[in-house]
Amino acid sequence: MADSKKEQIETLFDEKFLRVYDLKYAPTGHYYNASRRAKDALAAVKEENEFKEMLPDAVSMVVIFKGSDGEAKLLLTKEYRYPVGRFLLSVPAGLMDPEDADAEQPLFETARRELMEEAGLALTEKDRISIVNPLLFSSPGMTDESNAIVCVVVERDGTEGLSQTGAVGQEKFDGFVLTDLKTAKKYLKEGRDADGIFYSVYTWIGLMWFVSGMWKD
Repeated sequence: MADSKKEQIETLFDEKFLRVYDLKYAPTGHYYNASRRAKDALAAVKEENEFKEMLPDAVSMVVIFKGSDGEAKLLLTKEYRYPVGRFLLSVPAGLMDPEDADAEQPLFETARRELMEEAGLALTEKDRISIVNPLLFSSPGMTDESNAIVCVVVERDGTEGLSQTGAVGQEKFDGFVLTDLKTAKKYLKEGRDADGIFYSVYTWIGLMWFVSGMWKD
């Protein structure tokens, strides 16, 4: 859907963090899109080159603590997810702020800020940060929402100083879950956390990246 078709899009609902659009692909054809984006920034209206270069709505982080003994653990959290009404096992994540997009490395800028807010974790020069995937669509049959996946390897012993007091707005957390390789494989095989609760696809991605060992490359 190129720029010439923007006028075919009708805004049905418009709030700060969520909008719903009717993508009219035919005179009587309606397709509804739940999006975080303003109308002129929708993925559907971007030209091909612009689409290929667009930034995601948010960044999800695979955070791995690696101690001096070589043992590695995946940092997960319990975050309240309103649509499912309970705390879910989650990877640290957050929306990209407008000013992040202007940074030299937008994905890393978002990752660093969100890790400080959600975990009280300030990265140092010893830590490694890399892009796993620049943009993944969450559920393109319903939304154009997207997340980048960033891997952060924290080279230090212990997790002293971790804190969730920086949560803002509607964010609610209930602690950290430092997960070893054996437990991560268990979560993957069972599709549930230690309490028998399902988790999101981004948590699955974090678990898979951890157990695959690709984060070592």
